[in-house]
Amino acid sequence: MNKTVLITGATSGFGKAMAEKFAGAKYNCIITGRRADKLAEIANKLTTEYGVDILPLVFDVQDKSTVFNAIETLPEAWKTIDVLINNAGLALGKDSFEDASLDDWETMIDTNIKGLLYVSKAVVPLMIARQSGHIINLGSTAGKDVYKEGNVYCATKFAVDAISKSMRIDLLPNKIKVTAIHPGAADTEFSNVRFKGDGSKAVAVYAGYSPLQAIDVADIALYCASLPPHVCINDLVVTPTAQANATVFHKE
Repeated sequence: MNKTVLITGATSGFGKAMAEKFAGAKYNCIITGRRADKLAEIANKLTTEYGVDILPLVFDVQDKSTVFNAIETLPEAWKTIDVLINNAGLALGKDSFEDASLDDWETMIDTNIKGLLYVSKAVVPLMIARQSGHIINLGSTAGKDVYKEGNVYCATKFAVDAISKSMRIDLLPNKIKVTAIHPGAADTEFSNVRFKGDGSKAVAVYAGYSPLQAIDVADIALYCASLPPHVCINDLVVTPTAQANATVFHKE
């Protein structure tokens, strides 16, 4: 019987790559996102290529009632969620504290922190009932080191780090694994979203070195999920070779 993974933010970047990687490993996939057309396209592709079952759920993780309704009304066959990947997240703006947008701050807090909490809170009871499960939270090197003009984005990823640690302690008696993966610079839609469509700024972020690709992080997530029941990778920081931490790069 195939295992089931639920991946938030599956329409692009890490989430899309993870959906492809887990489907290729014969996981049935619940994929979520805000773009119904993209979710349907990905669902059709995965079903056709890998012969697994795909359930697309259209919702924004910021919307608490919609999140809980989507999980609570899952068809019975989909309630056995073996792996939850809290991937949905974003950075908006890169401005000094005094110039940053309150709207950007609130969107990052509502998505990166509250959205992760809503989805986890909705799914965890299903795992507790089975005394089994694995939660993988996508953090960032920005949750390990604060950098100039990172302010609230860094704060949200520090929160993901802290939440992951506390989840791991609290859910330990229920045999639920918790892994936090903290990627460094990765060439996805991330910078394009951060700079609000300014392609020249987005491209400049990755100039002079080879950044991570989405598939690199997807490979790592599948590896973490594939370990024996008695083994859990708690915390993993992954960067391109040209990056030492959140702030130090070697560019040619």
